[in-house]
Amino acid sequence: MLQNIRDHSTGWISKSIIGLIVVLFAFTGFDAIIGATSNSNNAAKVNGEEITLDALVAAKNLQRRQLAQQFGDDFDVNQIDDKLLTEAALQGLIARKLLVQSADQAGFVYPSSAVDQFILTAQEFQVDGQFNADRFDQVIRQMGYTRLQFRQMIEEEMRTSQLRAGIAGSAFVTAQEAQEFARLERQTRDFTMLVIEPDIEQASVSEEEVQTYYNENPTQFMTADQVIVEYIELEKSTFFDDVIVEQADLKELYEAEIANLSEQRRAAHILIEVAGDRSDEQARDTAEQAIARINAGEDFAAIAQELSDDIGSAQDGGDLGFAAAGIYEPEFEDALFALGKEQLSEPVRTQFGWHVIKLLDIRPADIPSFASLEEKLTQNLKAREVEQRFVEAVRDLEGYAYESADLQQPAAEMGLTVKVSEPIGREGTTGIFANRKVLDAAFSPEVLEEGANSLVIELDPETSVVLRVKEHQRPEPIAFSDVSEQIKQQLIEQRATENAKSDGEALLATFKADKASIVGDEWQTVEAATRMQDRFDPQVLQTLFKMPKPHDGQVEFAGVSLNSGDYVLLRLTGVNDSPAPLDAQELAQYQQALAARTGQVDFDALLQQMELDAKVERF
Repeated sequence: MLQNIRDHSTGWISKSIIGLIVVLFAFTGFDAIIGATSNSNNAAKVNGEEITLDALVAAKNLQRRQLAQQFGDDFDVNQIDDKLLTEAALQGLIARKLLVQSADQAGFVYPSSAVDQFILTAQEFQVDGQFNADRFDQVIRQMGYTRLQFRQMIEEEMRTSQLRAGIAGSAFVTAQEAQEFARLERQTRDFTMLVIEPDIEQASVSEEEVQTYYNENPTQFMTADQVIVEYIELEKSTFFDDVIVEQADLKELYEAEIANLSEQRRAAHILIEVAGDRSDEQARDTAEQAIARINAGEDFAAIAQELSDDIGSAQDGGDLGFAAAGIYEPEFEDALFALGKEQLSEPVRTQFGWHVIKLLDIRPADIPSFASLEEKLTQNLKAREVEQRFVEAVRDLEGYAYESADLQQPAAEMGLTVKVSEPIGREGTTGIFANRKVLDAAFSPEVLEEGANSLVIELDPETSVVLRVKEHQRPEPIAFSDVSEQIKQQLIEQRATENAKSDGEALLATFKADKASIVGDEWQTVEAATRMQDRFDPQVLQTLFKMPKPHDGQVEFAGVSLNSGDYVLLRLTGVNDSPAPLDAQELAQYQQALAARTGQVDFDALLQQMELDAKVERF
């Protein structure tokens, strides 16, 4: 570019441009120019440490997902102003960076082994109850992280949590403070109230007012913002027909299945422990004496109740119930499975002591035939293979979609069909387009404005989709004739609400001027209302408990406009404090709750001070 200017620098315009560049270098210096270039991929710097634009994008996406989870499927996160979302996400990253720096200075650590354990046990990364690396990669890619970035994020989160807990956990509240807070919280109030409702019948607006409102609020009367999207749907069920199960694999699975269906034996035992003053030899002698008594005709169960140190089984005559191989100690098990029914063993030594074992009963294994299990085993084998193929297909689809400028190539690579939707608004329609995750993706800046393919969206464990916007039908003005009645009704309701408020404020002024004025029968009397009274609007209660306490038999008046349009006049007649102090348990609960709140305030104050002391540069 500069060479081109030099080659054609004969006119006054090109000389002015060169002069401007010279002035720019003179005032800013090369360092500033280079610095601006080097910060092109940064959103901010905190005490010299960078926050990248990629990190900001990831934080915004995370905030969108959190808002969707918090407010439910009907909440459209794309209606949030992108600048506000960007500012909130950047502020959060700055705060996080400050906390990480503070944790570094304080020497907080979180070992890699603990991060590994967190990842391995997180349900989000498991398939059939086991950690799955492909699932892990898929989830963190959707979050915008690489493996290294995700591990770093977890490690930082744990260390900053230690810092937060250290500050918040150091707060305390005295018993007197808790008692005073409880007194105020448990306070009740006596009052009367008058509700003035908007009267639609008495309100009117002119056609000129309707037309003026339409002209002054054009953005309220626009067609819906809609998109037509192309999408690829990947369904796990389509893989079942492609999976062929080998007979040899079925036989192997069958053998593994029936291996656990072994014979079960019901044992009883007498345990003589080697403990205290009893030597090993003495314990064996006791066991042999028990055998002699049983062989002489005494009852095994009675001797077990008398001699056995296994208190749990001794009460049942030594009965241990049915068990398959692999349950008991090897020495015990070898002796048990060598016995015939009702046969008695010689003394058997295990780590627990000396045992006398009797085989009470044998339950043979109920082994089903291969034919009876073949269908079930086939489905199990297919399900395993399908799960693996589906995970790999989702990963491939995500890669193809990321690398392609459209969906035709990913569809061709994977043998799928590109489908086209009907026009869809931000509120959604039916089918997959009733899914909030799909709508959020379709109206996201990356897909809607930049024309990118979406990430793979998991609708449920069986179905994933990827989409792109084919056509954006932008909002257009709606004709005045189509909305005039709607506007008229809206303005009438607004006028009625204003009239109700005006009438209420006039009454309020009258009562405040003469507090002895008599109220009529239309006033509702309420006694001992609490701060959390269910049947009253929260705005009413907030206003009521802000009113000053009446003195010398007087009353206090206040008014409040409700979101419903009603205007409520309040007449406070009495304030009642709770006479009973907190008992020990209640006091402890209040102190704990208030200390947690105070600790959070302390932590927020620390964070604010960190931000004041830090050098923060936003780009």
